[in-house]
Amino acid sequence: MSETPAAPRLAETFAEVEDALLSRWPETRLEPSLDRIRAFTELLGDPQRTYAVIHLTGTNGKTSTSRMVDGLLRTLELRTGRFTSPHVERMNERICVDGEPLSDEEFVRAFNDVAPYTHLVDASEAHPLSFFETVVGMAYAAFADAPVDVAVVEVGMGGTWDATNVADGVVAVVLPIAVDHAKYLGDTPVVIAEEKAGIIKPGATVVVADQEPDVAAVLLARATEVGATVAREGLDFGVVTRVPAVGGQLVSLQGLRARYDDVFLPLYGAHQAQNAALALAAVEAFVGEEPLGDEVVRAAFAAATSPGRLEVVRRSPTIVLDAAHNPHGAEATAAALEDSFTFSPLIGVIGVMADKDHEGVLAAFEPHLAHLVCTQASSTDRALPAEQLAAQAVEIYGPDRVTVAPRLADAIDQAAALAEAGEALGGGLGSGAVLVTGSVVTVGEARTMLGGRS
Repeated sequence: MSETPAAPRLAETFAEVEDALLSRWPETRLEPSLDRIRAFTELLGDPQRTYAVIHLTGTNGKTSTSRMVDGLLRTLELRTGRFTSPHVERMNERICVDGEPLSDEEFVRAFNDVAPYTHLVDASEAHPLSFFETVVGMAYAAFADAPVDVAVVEVGMGGTWDATNVADGVVAVVLPIAVDHAKYLGDTPVVIAEEKAGIIKPGATVVVADQEPDVAAVLLARATEVGATVAREGLDFGVVTRVPAVGGQLVSLQGLRARYDDVFLPLYGAHQAQNAALALAAVEAFVGEEPLGDEVVRAAFAAATSPGRLEVVRRSPTIVLDAAHNPHGAEATAAALEDSFTFSPLIGVIGVMADKDHEGVLAAFEPHLAHLVCTQASSTDRALPAEQLAAQAVEIYGPDRVTVAPRLADAIDQAAALAEAGEALGGGLGSGAVLVTGSVVTVGEARTMLGGRS
């Protein structure tokens, strides 16, 4: 007879929970199956079926849009859960109730609530529960325990085989699809769209961002197959106008139920205006036939935040953090910098993950950066060594515009000095700035170092 595995020791501290979770399969190791997460959530009593779900996928913009959806729902006085990934600074950012991350104590409690069941799944399945699957189970159980009225859930990667997909979204949101995670999802937007379309469930409403025609065709085919209602950006809703403003932008949005003019959004860039339009349409689809109301929309968007997304964390010189980590995201960030700021010179600090298209990211930023400091995050072995990144950067920027500083603190110091020097690089004195970008991990480390706003 095989022995029943011993129940895991319950955690007492946040650090112990982190250690227990990080000892599991990392987020970068995937085995495409919902068997483990289904077994896990069944043991937990299928908590994800006890509240409504708005499910989001796409290549970029998921977290920002999730935060805006959450804000609109809370302004409507609904109790919300929000699950996003990856985290910027601390793991408990991933699980929020009523707009606030679980406290360390609540995060420990959420882990201990599910821990007795993790070993049962580990013992019964061909592979153990991964880090991500375990955190998804924690989130779904915590939302049921709260309890919440609606959960806003961002996929981790893809759609069909993503662990979050044991929930059935009454509204599915598909943000713009481009190439990322090519090793796991495919190397063309159409192939990736087929995977992401898996979150569109029978009878749901799917809110679709403007897509390439062949990508849109995949999503519409899936919606037709399962009988989902489709709302398309540019046809059923969208951004009417946007004008950069101090601290963000003024946007006029056409929703599914009403138009809202001159709404202040304290986030930068056309991509954030698009995210706002998608969030508005998603919440309108969720709520029903009545408009949300002018005061609700204005209040929710005025309070919008998105840490690490074109976030100004310091002045003199200005330091901006942005988590762009693929060419599509880098192009959106670069366009927003040109649109909303007049930095001269702009000095880049870039640290990337080795499994990303770093050449594409470097190329997207090249026209906008006077100089580039190549660095690397210290908290992960996935980081591409700074010297390797610099060797590639020299081919794009030339040797005179690239320096290497493996330690992120040194890189930021060097970039700040170059930005302050200003005139030596062709800019006006006092108009220089630093952009820290390339990965969520790099931005998270910089944010902790620089004391970013919550």
